[in-house]
Amino acid sequence: MRRPTRRQRLALIVLLLLAVAFITLDTTSNAFGGLRSAAVTMFGPVQHGLATVFTPVGRFLGGIPHVGSSRHDVDLLKQQNDDLRRQLAEQALNTDRAKQLAALNLLAGLGQYRVLPAAVVSFGPSLGFEWTATIDAGSIDGLKPDMTVVTGAGLVGRVKQVSSTTSVVVLAVDPGSSVGARVAGSDQLGLATGDGTAPMSLTLLDPNAQVSPGDRLVTGPYGESTYAAGVPIGEVISVGSDTGGAGPRTATVRPYVEFTRLDLVGVVIAGPRTDPRDSVLPAKPTPTPTPTPTPTVATGGVASSSASPGASPSPGSSASPAVPSQPASPGSSASPGSSASPGSSVSPGSSVSPGSSVSPGASTTVAAGLIASPP
Repeated sequence: MRRPTRRQRLALIVLLLLAVAFITLDTTSNAFGGLRSAAVTMFGPVQHGLATVFTPVGRFLGGIPHVGSSRHDVDLLKQQNDDLRRQLAEQALNTDRAKQLAALNLLAGLGQYRVLPAAVVSFGPSLGFEWTATIDAGSIDGLKPDMTVVTGAGLVGRVKQVSSTTSVVVLAVDPGSSVGARVAGSDQLGLATGDGTAPMSLTLLDPNAQVSPGDRLVTGPYGESTYAAGVPIGEVISVGSDTGGAGPRTATVRPYVEFTRLDLVGVVIAGPRTDPRDSVLPAKPTPTPTPTPTPTVATGGVASSSASPGASPSPGSSASPAVPSQPASPGSSASPGSSASPGSSVSPGSSVSPGSSVSPGASTTVAAGLIASPP
């Protein structure tokens, strides 16, 4: 390597001294303030434009070594989000199932049933029936064909086929399914037949039986039906025309259970020891009584005519509190059962016969000191 010449060394020393001098002057005084300001004004926009263009490029180039780790972080965040969504969905499902289980336990307690909870895992036609559901309980759980299946709201159907871990349930709304039913509060019996998503139909065994909208159905009779007795089925919403005993009496029934939203059900392992009758049905809502207006008695008077303090009303006479009291002439009297319209008045010495009435404007105002004739 060639060594610098004497002239090059001298020029380098001079430049260093000038740089030190300029730095010292700039630090101790504002000698170059104007020059610096002019340079900023001139080159500032150019510097800003270059920074706008090259800063993203620099960030991109700087992030290239971290591409692999960033992709891993993104995948990790996605997985965490999916886990949180799943936990929220499971929490909502568990809350809803807890409510269903509480309702199922209440029904089992009221009807004296021993119930095994199970979850619905699938729907679809099966075994020649259109409306069936598969549940996650089977023979290892003690299930057998023809066992009754319920929810907290009422009847779902009956077990048709059992495997070791699952069972097929024929729903009560299947068109090929009929349920022995009893009208609550009576001993009228009939058959409730499903019709898919449409309301069920009820055919009464007695053609002269009386049934009305609002009547409720339960399974029955006790000991003579495939289904456990006393399970709520639905409510009558309309009744067919009276055949006069010439044919069966029919009605339309809205089931209590929402069959398109089945989730948690219960299989009745053991039925009640005694007939539960209507004890499983919820109490009917009590209608709110309509308030009856009550006549208001004014001070010293009765309805239809108002008397000032000291007046004695006759038995059976009535006075309106809206009629103001006005003095009546001495000697006027009103007989029992007589009535006076607002604005009427009785002349001195006049009397009103029993049961007679005075039209508005005929003036019969009852006043203080009125004496009512005895009956």
